[in-house]
Amino acid sequence: QGNLTGALAAFQSSHNIFERLAQADPGNAGWQHDLSVLQKKIGDVLRAQGNLSQALAAYQAALAIAERLAQADPGNAGWQHDLSVSQEKIGDVLQAQGNFAQALVAYQAALAIAERLARADPGNAGWQRDLSVSHIKIGEVLVAQGNFARALAAYQAALAIAERLAQADPGNAVWQRGLSVSHNKIGDVLRAQGNLAQALAAYQAALAIRERLAQADPGNAVWQRDPSVSQERIGDVLVAQGNLIDALAAYEVSLAIRERLAQADPGNAGWQRDLSVAQERIGSVFVKQGNLTGALAAFQSSHNIFGRLAQADPGNAVWQADLAASYGKLGQLHIALGDTSEALRLFKSGRAIVAPLAEQSGHQVWRSNLESFDQHIAALEG
Repeated sequence: QGNLTGALAAFQSSHNIFERLAQADPGNAGWQHDLSVLQKKIGDVLRAQGNLSQALAAYQAALAIAERLAQADPGNAGWQHDLSVSQEKIGDVLQAQGNFAQALVAYQAALAIAERLARADPGNAGWQRDLSVSHIKIGEVLVAQGNFARALAAYQAALAIAERLAQADPGNAVWQRGLSVSHNKIGDVLRAQGNLAQALAAYQAALAIRERLAQADPGNAVWQRDPSVSQERIGDVLVAQGNLIDALAAYEVSLAIRERLAQADPGNAGWQRDLSVAQERIGSVFVKQGNLTGALAAFQSSHNIFGRLAQADPGNAVWQADLAASYGKLGQLHIALGDTSEALRLFKSGRAIVAPLAEQSGHQVWRSNLESFDQHIAALEG
């Protein structure tokens, strides 16, 4: 329902009970497992709220328990699965912090476990789905590192599994959503490679699935968000193809969904970031259409949200990179508006944020942003 504050309070109350049980009977694997599960759930909420450092600590606590259980009973598939999940969640946080090398290590550890479980029990749909998710996670890091060929291979491996699951059980919403995720991820790589027609087809396939899921479960915040992501991706391709009218329509549909979600749960950092991204996309179309006043309003609204997120969690590399990019977009717009002094100030502010991120992580996009800031600053100062 998107109520993260209430969820965190409930999980922490439950955690306190399980912690007392686990301490009272350390040899009870069930109590230990339950405590590990609660640590992961608390980590999930903290990550959704943008508190990455505490989320990582929660996931690492869960991993420590999972490792002890898995070592004590290597033949227990459930314990092995828990270990894989903990590695995956740690990878998610490391990726958000810009630590792609270590994120890839965590994801590969999760994949190795998922592969063993899937081979041992090919008929277990849950193990197959876990394997698909592991391929996707690895693909995401490879995209961030600019390795599109390997990323596409990882995503295609995930898609093949997702298609089998969805065909075997068409009424399973989780399997259907997994299929939509694979289509979206493949579309991302194809777009990065310049294959716009096939990218658009992949995004449209994802959107068709997601709209059905959203209509079937209006109270599921995740299902409601998903179509906005596909609409945004479709808009991106349409912009690249020069179809600004249809792109703007797609972005506006995405914005409307995100406004509803953000209003329903103002404390959800993810919903706030989604809203900011949607406003930024609309501003970019306005720029191309020559509507600089509209673009400035959209970019400024987006920038304000990015600023609040970055201030609330300075350790979140994604939030910081978002803010830096926002400075860049505003700077470029002020050049078009003829205010070069303000543009220079904005470029320098963005550079100060993205420089350490690019140098520490090796993220290809962040490096490109840093080069762009340097070029703009040199041009204005020269």
